[in-house]
Amino acid sequence: MKNIVIIGAGPAGITAAYELSKTKEYRILVLEESQDFGGISKTVNYKGNRMDMGGHRFFSKDRRVNEWWEAILPPESGNNKASENDEVFMKRPRVSRILYKGKFYDYPVSLSMKTIRNMGFFTTIKVGFGYIFSMIHKKPETNLENFYINRFGKPLYKMFFEDYTENLWGRHPREIDASWGAQRVKGLSISALLKDVFSKKFHKKNRVVETSLIEEFKYPKYGPGQMWECAAKKAMDNGAVFKKNAKVTGVNEKTMEVKYFHNGNTYTEKADYIISSMPIKDLINAMGKVPYDIKEIANNLPYRDYMTLGVKVSRLKLKNKKGDNKLIPDCWIYVQDTSVKMGRLQIYNNWSPYMVADNENTVWIGLEYFVNENDEYWDMSEEEFSDFCIDEMIKIGIIESSKDVLDTHMEKVKKAYPAYFDSYSRFDEVKAYLDNFKNIICVGRNGQHRYNNMDHSMITAFNAVEFIETDGKNHDRIWNVNTEKEYHEGAVKKQL
Repeated sequence: MKNIVIIGAGPAGITAAYELSKTKEYRILVLEESQDFGGISKTVNYKGNRMDMGGHRFFSKDRRVNEWWEAILPPESGNNKASENDEVFMKRPRVSRILYKGKFYDYPVSLSMKTIRNMGFFTTIKVGFGYIFSMIHKKPETNLENFYINRFGKPLYKMFFEDYTENLWGRHPREIDASWGAQRVKGLSISALLKDVFSKKFHKKNRVVETSLIEEFKYPKYGPGQMWECAAKKAMDNGAVFKKNAKVTGVNEKTMEVKYFHNGNTYTEKADYIISSMPIKDLINAMGKVPYDIKEIANNLPYRDYMTLGVKVSRLKLKNKKGDNKLIPDCWIYVQDTSVKMGRLQIYNNWSPYMVADNENTVWIGLEYFVNENDEYWDMSEEEFSDFCIDEMIKIGIIESSKDVLDTHMEKVKKAYPAYFDSYSRFDEVKAYLDNFKNIICVGRNGQHRYNNMDHSMITAFNAVEFIETDGKNHDRIWNVNTEKEYHEGAVKKQL
C-alpha cells in the first residue's frame, strides 16, 4: 500500500482523502491544524445558531463536482421520491445588494429602472459615456483598476469597485494583479449585463448566463460544513485516518517524511505522496534547504485575514420596499460606505432557516471584516469587537439601537484570502521550484495561493488523485484549475 499524507482538511484535502479511500490501495493520513473540518468552508455552531465563514454558494459548471455533492449529501429519506423536507440540499434564490450612499443597488449591478432612479439622471448619463469611452480607449490590463475600468467604465468603477476593493484587500486596486479580476468576475461586464437584460425581456429559451449572474444556487440545510463533515466521515468509514489539532512542522522533500505536533508529542510519518493544502508560505518554510530567493518570495506572499461577528437581533431597521414586516430577502449585503470598516453582512435566515435556532422570532446575521492578523481589529477582545460592530450597524441603519441585540459571537480565520500583490508577481518561480518534487502535490486555495471557490479546490483534488493513480509526470493539470479563459468568460446555460 502507498502512504498518502494529506495536509489540511478543507474542501481540497477532504475531497482527495475521500476519493483515494474508495480503493484499498492507499493508507491515508489527514493532518488538520485546527479542530474543525472544512477550512474556511466550515460551519460554526453557536448555541444552535450556525455561521458560514464567508457565505458559500454551491454552484459549479463542473458536472463531476455537482454529482459528488449530491452523492455526499443525498436526500435524508434515501430515495428519489424524497419530500421537500427530506432534501439536504436546498435551492436558494441568489439575492444580494450593495448598500451605497444609503441606497440599495442590485449585486451584481443591474441595468434596471430602480438602478437608474437611484443613480439619478445625470449620474446615469455620466456612467453611460464613461462606459462608451472605456470601449474605445482600452487600458493595458496591468492591474485590477484597469481591468475593472475596461469592463465598466471609470464612473461605475469609482462608485462600486474602488473603495470596496481597497477595504477588502487593504490595497488600492492599481496595486493588485489583474488576474484576480479574471478569476472572480467570471465574464461580468456592462455588455454581459445588457445581454442578460435583453435575454430576460424576450424570454429567450436556454439563455446563456454569465457565472456571476446566476440567480439560484444549492445550499446544505446546516451550512457548508455539513458537506465536509459528512465527506470526512465517509472517508474515515473507508479507512482514512484524520487527526485534528495536528500542526505540520516539517516536510523533508528528500526522504518524503512529514513531521507534525499532535497532543503534546511530535511524530514523523513517511509518505509516498504528500498532498498539501497548507499555505505555500508555510510549506516552503517547513521544507529543508530551500534556495534563499524562493523562500523570500514565499515569505512575502500576502494574505488577507477574516473576522466575523454573529449577531442575533430581535429585528432589523432595514425594511422591504413595501414596508411590511417580512424579513428582507438578501443573502448578502455589500457595504460600500467609507465611514465604516464593515465589508459585508450575511443574513443567515435567508441562506437556510435551519441555520437559526429561532428562525421565526430572531434574525441571525454575520458581519464580515477583512483585516490583517495582529492589526488593531484582530487584537480586539470579543467584547471590544462586538461593541465596535454594533456601533457600525447603528451608524448605517442595520438596527435601530443596541437594545435590538440579543447575543453576539466572534470568529477569526487566518489566511482566509490569498492576495495578488507584493511578491505574487514572482509566484511562478515558487511553483517551478515545487514542481521539482514530483511526489509533493499542491492543491486548494492556500495550497496554490489562488483565490479558488470550493469547486475549483475540489477539482485540484480530483486531478491530484488522478495524478497519483496514473503515476503522472508533471503537475500542470493540477495547477491549471481556475486559470482557463473560457471558464472565466464562459457562460452557464440556464433553462427558463
